[in-house]
Amino acid sequence: MKKLVVLSGAGISAESGIKTFRDADGLWEGHDVMEVATPEGFKKNPELVLDFYNQRRAQLLDVEPNYAHRQLALLEKVMEITIITQNVDDLHERAGSSNVIHLHGELRKVRSTVNPSYSIQWDNDLLLGDLDPDGFQLRPDIVWFGESVPMLDVAVPYLMAADIVLIIGTSMQVYPAAGLISYADNAGKIFYIDPKPSVNYELKSMSNLELIKNTAVKGIDTFTKRISKEKG
Repeated sequence: MKKLVVLSGAGISAESGIKTFRDADGLWEGHDVMEVATPEGFKKNPELVLDFYNQRRAQLLDVEPNYAHRQLALLEKVMEITIITQNVDDLHERAGSSNVIHLHGELRKVRSTVNPSYSIQWDNDLLLGDLDPDGFQLRPDIVWFGESVPMLDVAVPYLMAADIVLIIGTSMQVYPAAGLISYADNAGKIFYIDPKPSVNYELKSMSNLELIKNTAVKGIDTFTKRISKEKG
């Protein structure tokens, strides 16, 4: 089977009703992202941050995977697929995708503020006083601005081994995640689905890039038709 690696971002989830902060001048659901998505913000006002993610977690449980999520899951029948996502939702998994790498953490998980390796599933509100087994406060298992992205090293080998790469729902402007495409040197074809694709430094030099100027939901069928020619 050919190996397809998908780089997904907020645009694919936006079509399920999950809002993104970059569409509103740095405001995410009315909050400055520096207040709710940084270690400094958490230290300054932990209750605000916990409440913010409690609301995001509750919102996630009210939305469903869209057509693009489901079509990517169906492709597992004919291709070996790895999804590397900047999204913290679980819509890829709920659509049926079985190999998903979350670069920026997962909304339905929490972790220890002291021991990052302690991470557990969490679907309820997270409150001050919710502690890990060693007595340390729990926090959202999210990679905040200014924190390292440990899953980058996990993602790199998949890009290096990819036959085909699909970029969907991401502006390819947020580093270090956007730099992952530079590891896809062996890919025969790179597809980029976006209504207004922004070709970053790494993509500009790639002659095997094909742009599909459409939304994730409307562009996914064009992509599946294209790769039918690449699967032989």
